[in-house]
Amino acid sequence: MIRKLNWKILAFLALLLVMQGCYDATTVKIDNSQTITRTVSFKADVIPLFNKSCNTAGCHATGGRKPNLSEANAYNALITGNYVNVGAPEQSVIYLYLTGKKTPQMPLGSAANPNNINQFVLAWIIQGAKNN
Repeated sequence: MIRKLNWKILAFLALLLVMQGCYDATTVKIDNSQTITRTVSFKADVIPLFNKSCNTAGCHATGGRKPNLSEANAYNALITGNYVNVGAPEQSVIYLYLTGKKTPQMPLGSAANPNNINQFVLAWIIQGAKNN
């Protein structure tokens, strides 16, 4: 009886192992967003995107979740909060959230890339993350 039970458990574990090897957890995202080739202004380009997608409805506004992306506080919050890495822009915490490489993907509820926000933010960081 014990041998039959051990054989069934062993067969179940082997089946489970085979099934686990068939599971594909790779997600492929196709990024059809534009390439930014001009100078990106934090005030003229990035802040309007934050206003439209990030600091509304109590999300990243004053009194909401960090970082505070309201117009008056966004730059300092990103820089002093270590959300920006000028030395390795694609490793910047804000960029990782915007691209879904860190979860939850921001802006919340967006499976897409609204207004190419991640490209503008990445271009701004690559260009030195200036308060311009």
